[in-house]
Amino acid sequence: MAKIAKNPKETRGYDRGQHGTWLTCMAVCLVVCMVASLLSCAGTQKRRELAENHLNIGKAYVEGGDYNAALKELLEAEKYTPENPKIHYYLAVAYFGKGYSEKAIDECETAVRLKPDYSSAYNFLGTLYYNRGQYDKAIAAFNSALADILYETPEMSLYNMGRAYYSKGDYQRALTKYREAELKDATRELLPLIEKEMGKAKYAQADIDGAIVHFKKSTELVPNLVESYFWLGECYSKQKRMLEARRAYEMVVKLAPVSDIGLKAKQALKLINI
Repeated sequence: MAKIAKNPKETRGYDRGQHGTWLTCMAVCLVVCMVASLLSCAGTQKRRELAENHLNIGKAYVEGGDYNAALKELLEAEKYTPENPKIHYYLAVAYFGKGYSEKAIDECETAVRLKPDYSSAYNFLGTLYYNRGQYDKAIAAFNSALADILYETPEMSLYNMGRAYYSKGDYQRALTKYREAELKDATRELLPLIEKEMGKAKYAQADIDGAIVHFKKSTELVPNLVESYFWLGECYSKQKRMLEARRAYEMVVKLAPVSDIGLKAKQALKLINI
């Protein structure tokens, strides 16, 4: 006997049941995924907020010179958002403040890897290299800082680059960078130091008259700039202007009697017979 076909309505009803169950499963999965996504987003936002709070507190401690407290806060911030370049930059500053130069360099390098246009971090990295006598690496870092046209304080990197060239014995390039820094220094806050360093470069080139001009200008801008008075004493001594040399060295002793440069000035005074 031939098999009797099922009622088409029954067949359709069975199909709807299967399809409805499948749709229900899909809907449940979708809701679960959406909830998980929302929870994940909420968790991410919460982590960012916690990291930002620790970062801000850490920055305040850095600015206050409390590097131990700064490190505690910044390391907590790093736990929540390890890819935040600002955290690594301030960790570098805090480590340097504690005397851990190698760790400071590592953190600075991480900061610029995460944010390749992080000019402040490049400038600080260059300063760290400079302090270690790695002048070529320092110059490269300062150039990287200057590559960002939005860098707000390019005069700092130009000034620092000038010091690196001076330390390499390239006095003409040092002077060039100092002049560029002077042009960029809109606030004129850096100008006294620029003038002092230009005086040192001129002195190294045996341009004593030119050196005196710069050292005098720096002391006019900042009357208690001790190092400039010492260099003035050195310049006047070179020119056998011993009375003026004595006055310059005496100003050093007056302003910083127990400092290293003050002790050098005292020794220089002993050699002046006036």
